[in-house]
Amino acid sequence: MSAESSALPSAVSTLYAQHSVWLRGWLRKRLGNHCDAADLAQDTFVKLIKARTALEIREPRQYLSTVAKGLMIDLLRRRSLEQAYLDTLANLPEAQVPSAETQAILLETLVELDRLLAGLGTRIRQVFILSQLDGLTYAQIATQLGISLRTVNSHMAKAMEHICLLQWDTHA
Repeated sequence: MSAESSALPSAVSTLYAQHSVWLRGWLRKRLGNHCDAADLAQDTFVKLIKARTALEIREPRQYLSTVAKGLMIDLLRRRSLEQAYLDTLANLPEAQVPSAETQAILLETLVELDRLLAGLGTRIRQVFILSQLDGLTYAQIATQLGISLRTVNSHMAKAMEHICLLQWDTHA
């Protein structure tokens, strides 16, 4: 075991001891919920461990708040997506409401798709959704958005490349 790998657990323990209470409070103020704050604080430290950067941190609170802010945005985005999905389900006729199992699968798929598309620009994400979820042709997308067919092709290529790279990173 190298000196650096044996120092990492100690560095993380020190950061946790010195800053976890502060981080939970910082998150609680922003989320208004101590349970979510505790979960996100824990997730922040897990991310720190996975990144193996504890030894390099010079401004711990700034680093921790930046990581926590990203996790908080993900949480709020996921909740917004879940609420939109539930609102859509509530407006369906009873005969068309999917089973609880199908609902869970669809929601999980939506959250994963949102995660995959989060790094894309708004217009590229919009083009991808119109094509892949709404089933519009590239020509229809170009007309609807007032952009050229070439731009639609370019945006779709960027979206597909982005998703492929993320999927490859996830499985590598």
